[in-house]
Amino acid sequence: MNPTFSAEEEAFRAEVVSFLADYRDLDAFFLQGHHWPRVKAFFAALAERGWLSLGWPVAAGGSGLPLSYEYILWDEVAYARAARTPLASGIVAKTIARYGDAAQCLHWLPPIRRGESHFSLAYSEPEAGSDLAAVRCRAERRGGVYVVNGQKCWQSYAQDMDYLWTLVRTGAQQSRGRGLSLLIIDKRTPGVTVNPLPTLDGDQLNEVFFDEVSVPVDQRIGPEDGAWKIMAEALADERHIQFPPGRVRRDLEEVISWARNRGLTGDPRVRAALADLAVRAAEVEACGLRVLDAMLRGQSGAVEAAANKVIHTVVCQEVARAALDFGGPAALVAGERVELLWRQSLWETIGGGTSEVMRGVVARQSLGLGGRT
Repeated sequence: MNPTFSAEEEAFRAEVVSFLADYRDLDAFFLQGHHWPRVKAFFAALAERGWLSLGWPVAAGGSGLPLSYEYILWDEVAYARAARTPLASGIVAKTIARYGDAAQCLHWLPPIRRGESHFSLAYSEPEAGSDLAAVRCRAERRGGVYVVNGQKCWQSYAQDMDYLWTLVRTGAQQSRGRGLSLLIIDKRTPGVTVNPLPTLDGDQLNEVFFDEVSVPVDQRIGPEDGAWKIMAEALADERHIQFPPGRVRRDLEEVISWARNRGLTGDPRVRAALADLAVRAAEVEACGLRVLDAMLRGQSGAVEAAANKVIHTVVCQEVARAALDFGGPAALVAGERVELLWRQSLWETIGGGTSEVMRGVVARQSLGLGGRT
């Protein structure tokens, strides 16, 4: 693995860091739902520089740059706490560019590239979280529309998004992954209801209900019953930016600053704990670079991404927990950053694939345990 970036890539990083100076106070990596108008303006500013479409194919209106540029951008955005990586310019746009027809590309890609259209992922259901092949939300084709009925849950930022990137069942229930399709559903369509699911960190996920929702057939991306392969490829597109190490670096810096401001760093046990966490943060950085390196070499990066997801989210919890261990009740005061870090870190090991599922991927595909899938 080459842990260094080229001079051109480092120049791009410097440009990104300079740009982000105007957004340091946005602080919407956490609680993005509380800051959506400003986050939306931030994405529009990225779009003006062509940074929402860095890795898109040139034919789709993108820059066609190597994945390393996306990695650098979203790692620095995470470190700056400006926002989370938007779904629209990643999974959605790249899938439309790959599987959409000419009319779909013309309709959907330009407003995404301009930062005007925003999407939430509507995959998970109460009985289909980690097992998406069990999806029950049904889409029945009636002439030129699909009529959708069912429920989704745990959707991030759906309260603010324009569209739902929705996994629906178009085949028989027993068809599992072979009977699933992808639809773009306008959230304003009659029959769509979005309800909040409050989270421990003070933000919210959402549950979405579909009651006889009519969706034009031309808002299906890819073939009917063909979503499983499409989703796998879409996840591969995003592995290098899903869990940026910059977030962990920033978490650790904030815990160190908090401990220093309270005179705790004079204790050798605290210094030793912080030194151990610095090593763990370096491990996170190395794992993130392993994912990028594998993808730049043309490999899938699936195992590397699974391992990265585990260590990233576990170290987030270790960093936040350290403040509680040596800070005691002071670290639990509402409004303290370290208190928010702890609450927020609790659900990181669940979102984006549970740690148990990710460890299973590593065990099967890398260690050869339990048979290969």
